[in-house]
Amino acid sequence: MKKERKTARQILSGNPREVISVGPADSVLTALRLMADKDVTTVLVLQSSNLVGILSQRDYARKVELAGRNAAETKVGEIMTSEVIYVTPEHICDQCLALMHTRRIRHLPVIDSGQVIGVLSTSDVLEELIQEDEHFISILEHDMLYLTVDTGGAY
Repeated sequence: MKKERKTARQILSGNPREVISVGPADSVLTALRLMADKDVTTVLVLQSSNLVGILSQRDYARKVELAGRNAAETKVGEIMTSEVIYVTPEHICDQCLALMHTRRIRHLPVIDSGQVIGVLSTSDVLEELIQEDEHFISILEHDMLYLTVDTGGAY
């Protein structure tokens, strides 16, 4: 019996959320306010709907606070991570988790035909994998009930 894994598209469709983004010319303070308002730790950086970077609270802490810079005067484009790791809608859960683990990232944009259609978090992917494994285990347990045959013979 093979375990069926959902794709990034299926995970996003089951848990639709808006794509939260800022522009590279926006101030870091603007991005931080947006993160606080939306209760998120990461925002995408879009320029004309193209993904050009990603900004996390970690970027802010390391590249603004620890560097003695001012969030109101620093532009997002100056501190964002511009090498963005992403997946396509066809990537399956296992592939997403492996990529997040090896690249040590917590958020994974999903891009379809050059456009961002959503963002997967580590918790989104882990939750999905746990649900799929629990379902698979219940199927196996159910099958075991029907496969167990008591012949009534002596042991």
